[in-house]
Amino acid sequence: MRVLVTGTAGFIGFHTAKRLIERGDEVVGFDIVNDYYDPSLKEKRLTLLAKAAATAQGSWRFIRADLTDRSAVANAFETPFDRVIHLAAQAGVRHSLTHPHDYISSNIVAFLNILEACRDRQTPHLTYASTSSVYGANKRMPFSEHEGVDHPLQLYAATKRSNELMAHSYSHLFRLPTTALRFFTVYGPWGRPDMALFLFTKAILAGQPIDVFNNGKHTRDFTYVDDIVEGIIRASDQIAEPNPAWDAMHPDPATSNAPFRVFNIGNNSPVALMDYIGAIEEATAEKATLRFKPLQPGDVPDTYADVSSLVQAVDYKPATPVREGVRKFVEWYRNYYSE
Repeated sequence: MRVLVTGTAGFIGFHTAKRLIERGDEVVGFDIVNDYYDPSLKEKRLTLLAKAAATAQGSWRFIRADLTDRSAVANAFETPFDRVIHLAAQAGVRHSLTHPHDYISSNIVAFLNILEACRDRQTPHLTYASTSSVYGANKRMPFSEHEGVDHPLQLYAATKRSNELMAHSYSHLFRLPTTALRFFTVYGPWGRPDMALFLFTKAILAGQPIDVFNNGKHTRDFTYVDDIVEGIIRASDQIAEPNPAWDAMHPDPATSNAPFRVFNIGNNSPVALMDYIGAIEEATAEKATLRFKPLQPGDVPDTYADVSSLVQAVDYKPATPVREGVRKFVEWYRNYYSE
């Protein structure tokens, strides 16, 4: 298939594009390659995608442009796509507290441009990244897509929830099939430097203390990146359809009488933050020096994904154990920075 993947210089976008290239798809990547974190890491990912295309049956073309540029997005869609996988976004909970405008442009304006292009070119299926952060103040565990999510705790979550609502309007008005994927704490090789695993590993190997927020009482549904990618591709391959049993008197937030759906992608196995740190200590063979701190503004104390809908729809459930995933990340980290 011919597939557009946005955010291909990013962590999840890189892994997704690489898997699609390796299976033989014609992949077009789109990314502005900004400096939110180390651009050299992003450039290295892009280099690896070009190398993958040189040895695989699939093909690769990269567009370096801003998704907020309507003409650049329209030009990218000049030849229609069989699938669009939209993974580009301004990520980061804490960054949204100090740079809110970045989230409106990157997560709202850019997504509108993608929706309009998919509508104009009659894209068969748009799959896009949402986040577990949309569950916000919800406390009932595990988090289910079939419950409301109307109390975000920071602007990042609010923009991602807005994406889901925007997508539904296009699914309803223009019958554009859309699938939202709520990711739960993704980690693994080539991960983002602002994420806990990267920060903790870097500090522990350097003999520096790590900041442990909420006094270590967090639990997270840590999900290995290969599991996320498998879920993305399976969901993208299966075009969203209307739910024939949808009832407007008792509306299901995860489905619709339009071709719209929402899935959680998580490991369905929450891990205490202190156990996660223990896995890093085991993989690095180093002891962490802990600096306990209170819960940070905008943080959700616990996450836990109900993935039963994903399993039913695409016959897949993430299952990589945290210790295995952390070990693979630490191996990558040591190899990458020893270079």
